[in-house]
Amino acid sequence: MAVWRMRTEPVDYETTIDEICSLDWENLSKDALVNIAWVYYYFSIQFRENLEIACQLYPWDRKLRQLMQEECNTDNLSPWPDVASTGERMNHDEFMRRLLTLSPIDQSRGKRLETIGQRYLNKVYEFDSMVRASSIVSYEDGGLERVFGAILTSRDWTSPLLQAFRHFLSQHIEFDNNPTTGHGALSRHLRPGDQIIPLWTAFKHMLIEAAPTLLSRTAGTTEENWVQSII
Repeated sequence: MAVWRMRTEPVDYETTIDEICSLDWENLSKDALVNIAWVYYYFSIQFRENLEIACQLYPWDRKLRQLMQEECNTDNLSPWPDVASTGERMNHDEFMRRLLTLSPIDQSRGKRLETIGQRYLNKVYEFDSMVRASSIVSYEDGGLERVFGAILTSRDWTSPLLQAFRHFLSQHIEFDNNPTTGHGALSRHLRPGDQIIPLWTAFKHMLIEAAPTLLSRTAGTTEENWVQSII
């Protein structure tokens, strides 16, 4: 039987979180931020799937079941105009899917972003169930809260799509950060190891491939060379 312990020391995936947070979110253009919303949808798919896997592996875990209730088939993002009606229940990745329709983009751009997102999912699917399940705590116990805070420093949210995306990010910070009842507290008994580092690295690569100008703070790395290195 697997034993899940409290995490008592930093692990290396936090370095990747630091790298994501240090990207140039403040100067991201509106179009680039839309690209981020598009590819984040694919992250939200794997998050739900990983949580489902964790619940299947550990069906007796009441905290995981509660976390599932607050991430899936829930109304805690409702209402939002043209996305979710008052009291409407849905998975959070469905909320993301719907908000992408609020500000349509051209077909070639959409196809490129779908390709980036699907390539990311294919990478995630290479990992076994234990690794994917153990990633949940790294997302919920501070990881995504930090990333979302960094994304929210972007300056231009002037489109229906981005307004809905900002709502999604802001609400998730609220969901995660309560030290006793938040989503971090519901997953903190898990202990991820270094095996989840590639999951965070794949996430970082997807974000940068979707919006290469995020690298403008990275000295000595050109956008073209970075994108070529991860394709």
